[in-house]
Amino acid sequence: MRKKPEPDLRTRALHYLARREYSRAELRSKLLPHASTDESVTQSSLASLDALLDDLTARGWLSDQRAATQLVHAKRGRFGTQRITHELRQKGISEELVGKVLPALKESELEAAREVWKKKFGVVPQDEKEKAKQARFLQSRGFGLDVIFQVLRVVETES
Repeated sequence: MRKKPEPDLRTRALHYLARREYSRAELRSKLLPHASTDESVTQSSLASLDALLDDLTARGWLSDQRAATQLVHAKRGRFGTQRITHELRQKGISEELVGKVLPALKESELEAAREVWKKKFGVVPQDEKEKAKQARFLQSRGFGLDVIFQVLRVVETES
């Protein structure tokens, strides 16, 4: 029985990109272990990997902008600005792109925090202990304290 040949870097990259958007840094780190046939990664294999990434970018198949937009769209309903910007930076999105996304995130943060709070709790905190628990939950989701206190203050006044 013959073993299937290992796919080349371009094929691997296209398989990854067919599933979802990747940032350049993220895709590079996924392909790096496959960049060389032997155990060590040589300068020529790194150069060929970078050339492949440049080609994918030039063809419009790899885009940090699209990767950032997709991540923000996927995470906005569940997480706050702090958590989303942290994830963008982890995925290698440039500070320039993070800066472009930030105003829209901050604009919708209060509404997102209200929705997350409503899904998880939906009832007004009965005492300070419960209020602290709800605040910690929202903080763990990446919402800022100012937004958390606005959500909890509005909830208390509505009851």
